[in-house]
Amino acid sequence: MTTISTRVLDYFSALVADDDSLPLTEAALSIAQDAYPDLDMQGTLAEIDELAMRVRRRLPEGAGVREQISILNQCFFREFGFAANLNDYYDPDNSHLNAVLTRRRGIPISLAVLYLEIAQQLDLPVQGVAFPGHFLLRASLPEGDAMLDPTTGHTLSESDMVELLEPFVAKAGDSVARALRMLLEPATRREIVARMLRNLKSIYLQTERWQRLLAIQQRLVILLPHDIEEVRDRGFAYSRLDYLRPALEDLEHYLDERPDADDAMVVESQLQDLRQRVLNNEQD
Repeated sequence: MTTISTRVLDYFSALVADDDSLPLTEAALSIAQDAYPDLDMQGTLAEIDELAMRVRRRLPEGAGVREQISILNQCFFREFGFAANLNDYYDPDNSHLNAVLTRRRGIPISLAVLYLEIAQQLDLPVQGVAFPGHFLLRASLPEGDAMLDPTTGHTLSESDMVELLEPFVAKAGDSVARALRMLLEPATRREIVARMLRNLKSIYLQTERWQRLLAIQQRLVILLPHDIEEVRDRGFAYSRLDYLRPALEDLEHYLDERPDADDAMVVESQLQDLRQRVLNNEQD
């Protein structure tokens, strides 16, 4: 019934079970097992460790945080060659860390995860920021925090970030500036993994790749067990693939939890169709 093995889902469940011990890079990499079932997880993680060691060997003894981050940027973006995949931004491989490592191309959040892993191994104070439309990095420097673009390493000014934010805010001007301050808080590791999954969810919805979509929904339900909307969306994915009874279970669960939801009539209509299809199958 599932699109990926129980073993892989159990592995993901174990990785994301606890917020305090959630290993961001390993959890993010495990998403690629949907597309690459034979992925060498430990070998790929070792590749990232080797990149971190290469940076470490470049750090002068006694270098301050700003100098260390400057050297990390030099290595990551110039020597290693990581950059945004501008030619095919919506390629799912931009979210698969193994492919990003191989091609040196990704999207802001996948590049940020790799950058964060190397920074963590170097004990550098860098965190991810779930900025709308463009994931960012936040480096804590002695003179104050700096916001970095994970596709280039460039430091973003406030006006740069306001410009990035304007498409997502109804009114420009002061409202954008106020929203900006609220949106620069560090993201949790669980939030980062969820955003990676939802990026893939959007791609697979648009391209109607239902098996891949279901695999993503299974992970989202595991990662966000209290998010009933993800259970609903898994039900819709099951329905697309004619997995009728699991679809019924998920959509009924959703309406049990949210009987007054805005989309309750849409979901109920889907349920009626599913029940009729189940009845037809039983009569055949």
